[in-house]
Amino acid sequence: MQFGIFTVGDVTTDPTTGETPDDTQRVRSMLRIAQHADQAGLDVFATGEHHNPPFVPSSPTTMLGYLAGVTRNLVLSTSTTLITTNDPVKIAEDYAMLQVISDGRMDLMMGRGNTGPVYPWFGYDIRQGIPLAIEHYALLRRLWEEEVVDWEGRFRTPLQGFTSTPRPLDGVPPFVWHGSIRSPEIAEQAAYYGDGFFHNNIFWPMSHTKRMVEYYRQRYEHYGHGRADQAIVGLGGQVFMRRNSQDAWNEFRPYFDNAPVYGHGPTMEDFTTTTPLTVGSPQQVVDRYASMREHVGDYQRQLFLIDHAGLPLKTVLEQIDMLAEDVVPVLREEMEAKRPAHVPADPPSHAERVARARAEKEEVR
Repeated sequence: MQFGIFTVGDVTTDPTTGETPDDTQRVRSMLRIAQHADQAGLDVFATGEHHNPPFVPSSPTTMLGYLAGVTRNLVLSTSTTLITTNDPVKIAEDYAMLQVISDGRMDLMMGRGNTGPVYPWFGYDIRQGIPLAIEHYALLRRLWEEEVVDWEGRFRTPLQGFTSTPRPLDGVPPFVWHGSIRSPEIAEQAAYYGDGFFHNNIFWPMSHTKRMVEYYRQRYEHYGHGRADQAIVGLGGQVFMRRNSQDAWNEFRPYFDNAPVYGHGPTMEDFTTTTPLTVGSPQQVVDRYASMREHVGDYQRQLFLIDHAGLPLKTVLEQIDMLAEDVVPVLREEMEAKRPAHVPADPPSHAERVARARAEKEEVR
């Protein structure tokens, strides 16, 4: 099973010091965080995509391309690639390039984004979010899978005799996740193509997450990609840890109370009860996240949000160390001990997908 971290790249004032990083500092801290995660032995680093303050990761492939050159083992991914407002031709080119640069050590997650004003900035209407996601992804698949594409749709100019370059590494496109919090249409899309489904449930109760994942699993089996329990599932989460549980609560409370994504809503006590946010000791994090499989079944990727809300870089690096040393090894052992032999432990790697594609070609012959 893969464990890693994801970032939304928010620029937030540290409520304990009053200091606010500028955009340059925030980008550089994200790079440092990813490299530290690689050195600590985590499996995945994923970045969001945003085009509005207070967020800075507007160009995920630039960041991930750099990280491909300075990390050794991390799977480099996105926690959102905006399939709605990005041109699918540019997505095809950018991520095939990243695939080549990283030697296949990457994947990506398609998402619609939840910031309304972004849509008109790129010439689209948020009310068309679902149709855009469906049409753009269908085109993206063809651009990766077909050498020459003729295409016409609703939302962009037609293509005639178009070849996207570079071609996918070894002729096999990157593995794709579809991220959605509340839209069954996106879970359906993931199931239809046999792709992964990622439920970033950081603000939602597990009862909702369970319903979304169950629906995806049922439709995955319906489309003939395998048994429902073999579908590729990922979850989001967020934690803050100290050796002593009360120290964690005392230290994280001002960040929770003041952060734009948390503050002025439910209390931290209520939020940790109703969502996966876990504040406490490493053992409490292990206990909470080991129970996730009881709600969604055996799954393949768990990502944690740990660098948000104005937390200083030093603190984030400490959180990575605790994850890598005290949480992930125990979780991995517990999860794998209970996983049936027929259920994949990880999302398919590039090498596995290449081998499968070659085997399918041999069968055709």
